[in-house]
Amino acid sequence: MNRGGIMGQELMKHFERIEFTHFWDDSDYALEEYVDEPPTDELIASIEEELGYKLPASYIAMMKIHNGGIPVNTCFPTDEATSWEVEYISITGIMGIGREKPYSLGGEFGSLFMIEEWGYPDIGVVICDCPSAGHDVVMLDYRACGRDGEPAVVHVDQEQDYAITFLAPSFAAFIQGLVNEEEFDTSEEDKQEDLRRVAHGQFSPLLSELCANVVEVEHIEGVIRTICAEIVEEKGHFSFHADERSMLMYDLQFWLYTKAYPQTTREQYLAIYEKMIAFGGAFGTGGYAPAFITDWLDARLQQGQITDSYGILRFTASAAQQLIGRLIAVVVADVHDEFSRT
Repeated sequence: MNRGGIMGQELMKHFERIEFTHFWDDSDYALEEYVDEPPTDELIASIEEELGYKLPASYIAMMKIHNGGIPVNTCFPTDEATSWEVEYISITGIMGIGREKPYSLGGEFGSLFMIEEWGYPDIGVVICDCPSAGHDVVMLDYRACGRDGEPAVVHVDQEQDYAITFLAPSFAAFIQGLVNEEEFDTSEEDKQEDLRRVAHGQFSPLLSELCANVVEVEHIEGVIRTICAEIVEEKGHFSFHADERSMLMYDLQFWLYTKAYPQTTREQYLAIYEKMIAFGGAFGTGGYAPAFITDWLDARLQQGQITDSYGILRFTASAAQQLIGRLIAVVVADVHDEFSRT
């Protein structure tokens, strides 16, 4: 029997109820960020030594066939509501055994990174990231079995003080329990709720204070709500990433803050950022990935739109004027739309 047949038999020994032919969604993104070559025994041993835990046999068998990736079924039902406010959790992908791919156990955003940089509890191995950009993960939990035993699978939520929710007694049980997101599809309801939030949610005290200082753009509060509504319409939810409108919102928040507090340093701005919209209460995204903010800031510095003078950050006059022009254009478009409806 060839090697592929042997590995296939090993896989089916652990996963009797799964047809793996259609298990993975091998999109370009998945292949770029997750999927790696099958791991050698030497690489597996090296990763286990680095992490300090023996990986489950079922996980190793699965990775030897398809090393990491994004499954078609990404949801796992729970017995109680989690931070998702529903009785399931969702994963983005499953980390492979390796170091080359960003989302692999030893990769740039792998298990040690999540534990050491994000503060997740050292109870085992992070095996799945989630759509929250780092604010919750799925882990192999070795607390009951020891570092060489068969770990349970748990969900850990950073936003809820690293609350741990039991998911499955083993990795194989977790994989066999994954279901399609269509079974929990509330996307349209979520979109409508986020549209209501950006239309009527009360601004945070800081954002209200900053808007009160603006004289260059009429109805700045309405401009912010309009841009954020366009983001929700485009994405289906209220969040900022690296798209054009999100970048506009990063620019807008920076302009608002440094206009009111012109002696702002990088450290001060990164620390205060979350109090404007990210964790802005009724009008807020409910979270953010710090890397998006630092990447945006570094890009603006490199482009010369933001200057760093003895540690003090500010937009150049031309960059600020260009931003103001874009914001005024939003006002004009709103007036035109209102006129067209009357």
